Amino acid sequence: MDPHSILLTFLCLMAAKFTYQVANALFYCHLNKVMHRDIKPENLLLDVFGNIKLADFGWSVHTPSDKRKTMCGTLDYFPPEMIEGRQYNNYVDIWCLGVLCYEFLVGKPPFESADTNTTYTRIKTVDVHYPSCVPSGAKDLISKLLVYAHNKRISLPEVMKHPWISSLKDKARYCVETKQVITL
Repeated sequence: MDPHSILLTFLCLMAAKFTYQVANALFYCHLNKVMHRDIKPENLLLDVFGNIKLADFGWSVHTPSDKRKTMCGTLDYFPPEMIEGRQYNNYVDIWCLGVLCYEFLVGKPPFESADTNTTYTRIKTVDVHYPSCVPSGAKDLISKLLVYAHNKRISLPEVMKHPWISSLKDKARYCVETKQVITL
């Protein structure tokens, strides 16, 4: 196996594992009526065992009513409902998880553009371009997270059971613990 393929395999394994762990952390937050509202790589910590921990709850809010209108977070991660000034609920975190998963695999957010207006337009039209290195299973998951209508987005339990996630997350743990390369 060539070095590029090995790196790509490892990247996919880690992306699946980390996406699962962030989804699990968000599920816990949402069960406790907390919206994070600023999911991005800079707000994740990696422990000594290679596990992700959710951090920086500065924009988070306890939401018994589950409705907000405040525009907050990070531009490239804003969901359409926030950009359009509509009320939103904890599904903003699910959108952000889709952006994060894409960034884990590609190295940059899917809507990143040279200027703010173009980024806003790309978000509102869900204009996502997938490089050829993104596996079809990951594309399927991301496309179910990055859905314009917030109530049509996949749920966090569905994310954790998604075939792409469930087929790779345990292999990722084995790969890290044994320092072995696993082929997809």
